[in-house]
Amino acid sequence: MSLTTAFISELIRAANEVEQLTPHEISRLIDRSVDTIRAMRERAELAGNSKVRHVVIDLQVASSRVRDLSTEDIRDTLIDAAEIIRALKIIRDQKA
Repeated sequence: MSLTTAFISELIRAANEVEQLTPHEISRLIDRSVDTIRAMRERAELAGNSKVRHVVIDLQVASSRVRDLSTEDIRDTLIDAAEIIRALKIIRDQKA
């Protein structure tokens, strides 16, 4: 299993266990997602893609206000991050 696939699994697992995670752990996962998305976006030459840029901004906002988010919002945020990373992985793999 690649590191990217393992991280996607970690995000999905965390989304299913949100109640067991601390706000700090959730924020760190979201921050790691932002870093991963940025790196993958650059490698896939999608750095100027405004749709991906907006998603990154949304994730950063969610990370900074994780204590104010509902369990459902946190779950949705983690799943969204996993889906974006998965999509970028597919694009990367197609270009390889």
